This record gives sequence, C-alpha cells and structure tokens, in this order.
Amino acid sequence: MNPAAHKHLAKHDPVLRRLIREHGRCDLVPEKRRSPFQSLVQAVAHQQLNGTAANTILTRFKKLFPGRRFPRAEDMAKVTDAQIRACGFSFAKTKSIRDIAEKTLSGVIPGSRQIVKLSDDEIVARLTEVRGVGRWTVEMLLIFQLGRHDVLPADDFGVRTGFRVAYKKGGMPTTKELLAFGEKWRPHRTTAAWFLWRAADGAKKKK
Repeated sequence: MNPAAHKHLAKHDPVLRRLIREHGRCDLVPEKRRSPFQSLVQAVAHQQLNGTAANTILTRFKKLFPGRRFPRAEDMAKVTDAQIRACGFSFAKTKSIRDIAEKTLSGVIPGSRQIVKLSDDEIVARLTEVRGVGRWTVEMLLIFQLGRHDVLPADDFGVRTGFRVAYKKGGMPTTKELLAFGEKWRPHRTTAAWFLWRAADGAKKKK
C-alpha cells in the first residue's frame, strides 16, 4: 500500500497512528494472478471455516483437476457434485461453486481483464447476483485480488474485533457505526482495515 495511506490515517486518527507505530507499514500485496472465478471459489471455501480447514478442502478440490494450478470455470463440467462434496464442501457451497462457474461462462462474472475496468460498486452489484456470494465475499476479492484502496469490510468479524480492541469499546460496533466512523479514513479504508486486523491478531496473541 502507498505511503500516502499511512500519512493520511496517522493525521486523521490518533488510534491508527498508534497502530501504524506498533505494526509498521501495511504489507498487503494483492494476488493479481488469480481469476475472479478462483477468488470467488476460494472465498466460498473460507466462509464460516478457519483458514486451515478451508485450505485442506481447496487442496482436495484442486486434485480433482490434475495438471492445473486451479481449475477454470469450464473444467467444472468434468466433475460431479458428489466429487465436489467429497472434498469437504457442503451442499450449499457446492451449489455456489456451480453457480460461480455458470455465471463466469455466461459473462455475469467478468474475466480478469474486464473486472479491473469496473468500479467497486459495479463489481459488488454483479458478483452478489451469484448464489452464496454476499458483500463480504466480494469485498475480500476487491482487497486481496484487485488491490482496491478504499474498501472497508464492516461486516468482517476481524475488522469489528480490531475496532473494539483498538478503540477500547465495551462491545462490538454495528456495521452502520463502523461505516460511519470509517468515513474519516477515506480514501484509504483498505489500509485502515488491515491495521484493524493486526489489532485483532494482537489481542488474540495476548490471550
């Protein structure tokens, strides 16, 4: 992330200024080689699971497609729902993956070249048409694949926890409260979210 983000956040928010001092510079590097199809399938795998469990399921899933680093949407026709379920995906997640493949092939989900030309709001509107893909899932794609600078995933448990810890709140903020507070972080809300994740991680380690 660019130095202007650190400067802006430190100037407008003393709590973030402290977090920047504690954790150093934001080292978030987006994985731009991923296709939107891959990003969405991986995000669905991670829904309601810890990272280790999700990665185990994804490893099994990739083994269904020998010779590929990650399957393409058209490869999904080669496997059955039973094979996908056997990797550890639930019935609902299997349906989501099928819909991601179908909407990629029909063009609802844009390809890698097209998606970079769309605004954040356009991407959210199009991708949330997909079964099982909500705003949070699209925000993860915006941050970790596209490297968009002004995304605040206000429904994210880690971001909300980090906010509660860093700002010494008695309880979790609501989505609305967090979005309202985060207006001062524009246009660098992604970097602010990264520091809130670090605050949440730090609190976990102290426990």
